Amino acid sequence: MDRRALWAVVLMMVIALVPTFLLKPKPKTLTGGRADSVQTAVPSPAPSAGVPLETSGPLRAVAGGSLDSASARLEETVTVASTLYRYAVSTRGGAITQATILTYKDLSPESRGQIAKLVPVGSRLHGLALSVGNDTISLADWNFIPAAQHLTGAEGARELQVQQADSLTLTASRGDVTVALTYRFLPNDYTIGVRGQITGLGPVGGHLLVDMGHGLAQTEADSNANHYDFGVVTKTDESKLTRFSKLKLGETQTLEGPFEWAAVKAKYFVAALLAVDSSNTPLSGIQLRPLPNQATVKAAAVTFALPVPASGAFNYRLYIGPMEYPRLHAIGHDFYDINPYGWPGFRTMIRPVAVGARTLLVWMHTHLNLAYGVVLIIFGIMIRVLLWPLNQRGMRASMKMQALQPEMQKLQDKYKEDPGALQKEVMGLYKREGVNPFSGCWPLLLPWPVMLALFFVLANSIELRGQAFLWLPDLSLKDPLHIIPVLMGASMFAVTKVGMKGMPPNPQSKMMLYFLPVMMTVMFLNFASGLNLYYFIQNLVSVPQQWWLAKERMKVQPAPAVVVNTKRK
Repeated sequence: MDRRALWAVVLMMVIALVPTFLLKPKPKTLTGGRADSVQTAVPSPAPSAGVPLETSGPLRAVAGGSLDSASARLEETVTVASTLYRYAVSTRGGAITQATILTYKDLSPESRGQIAKLVPVGSRLHGLALSVGNDTISLADWNFIPAAQHLTGAEGARELQVQQADSLTLTASRGDVTVALTYRFLPNDYTIGVRGQITGLGPVGGHLLVDMGHGLAQTEADSNANHYDFGVVTKTDESKLTRFSKLKLGETQTLEGPFEWAAVKAKYFVAALLAVDSSNTPLSGIQLRPLPNQATVKAAAVTFALPVPASGAFNYRLYIGPMEYPRLHAIGHDFYDINPYGWPGFRTMIRPVAVGARTLLVWMHTHLNLAYGVVLIIFGIMIRVLLWPLNQRGMRASMKMQALQPEMQKLQDKYKEDPGALQKEVMGLYKREGVNPFSGCWPLLLPWPVMLALFFVLANSIELRGQAFLWLPDLSLKDPLHIIPVLMGASMFAVTKVGMKGMPPNPQSKMMLYFLPVMMTVMFLNFASGLNLYYFIQNLVSVPQQWWLAKERMKVQPAPAVVVNTKRK
């Protein structure tokens, strides 16, 4: 039974960890089309499927011809700031040119210690264009005039200090077309309300094309892990991540909606558009176009498309900030799934454990003023203590199974030609002796949901980002010296060795004694050092229990038979 339990653990590890390497969704690509077009899937009536992004000849006729006096204005930057963020809004196109998250540091080697800035140099968020019929009106070079209300500072560098629900309204006109754009900011929230009104286009609906830039800036110590998470997440019935690294250079990929929300994400930060209110129209499509001259795709131009009715009114929300689970969860509509705890198919089982573990870890850190490394140590001890009674029960059941092995062997020899009778006799033996053949496995399997949950919590929760402990620079990253995974493997060997004390010699058990710790050490070398720390503590706390049960096992074992030599000399 001990061999079955060990193999059950190995099988569970394979089932749990193999999806990390195998579940790679194949992207839907669009080949042979124009590189500067986006295809949208929208209900009728809708403009043509191909929506050009560049301003073309027919634009001037739609826009009303000549430029107005506003085009001669110099570009201004309006800084919108609270205790959480500092956003920069340009009057040229009304786009967000910078998003600084004041409560988080940049951990990249180039900018380590500076405040995290999410918009890469040369990129911008929420640039707008209008698609009407076969024509596209880009607003990128339109000069918007900000309303003076609540603004401070000289023209050219004005500020809006967000004290409550404050708004920034910008207006631009060319010919007969006028666009009014209002941003609504909250002082303690990264959510931005967006409301707009387009007039002068006539009684025709169209599309609003929202340029979400080229991805977010590289802000992490492990740039490869951060780049791996670069991509676009979309939400229909469930969320789906399209990674930039899976895109092919020179090919435009189109994601067909409708989507409740869509987001450009990195490992810990996100810029999202949410059309989740009853008055919002869902996103109709998304275009992903990899930027040229990249060995591996790390940046792609992302454009969201939303239908705009004939009235010209549109509204939705933006979220530009960190992926803090409570904030994401408060938005609703499964927005928290943008930072998933678990693989598809496993999330339902893992998420409740992961959310509970994350909540407890953060509470212990904030309320008890403990370093996260100490929190993980206490958490590991606590989980093992809670499982102690179950482990004892399981180990004692295993000892009962061992005691029944001689009787089991007799039954196997007696009924080796009749499997049905053998099964009936074995079950009768279990019933008479009060033994559950599976009770020895569950104590070994029960800690695994917690460890799998911690795998995602430590790797994805922004609260653990950059948290150092002893020689470990970041509990969410691997140990650069590989000390803690080696300690974890050694402690696993010790637990197994002590637990086998007093057991009958068995070649398979001996193989597992050496094979399993080595396999786990190799597997955990690149896992979060916090996970290795947790598992190491779990093993250390298990050693006394294994020793106690081994002593109990040796007491109940029958003494070996003494052979008496009766031969007369």
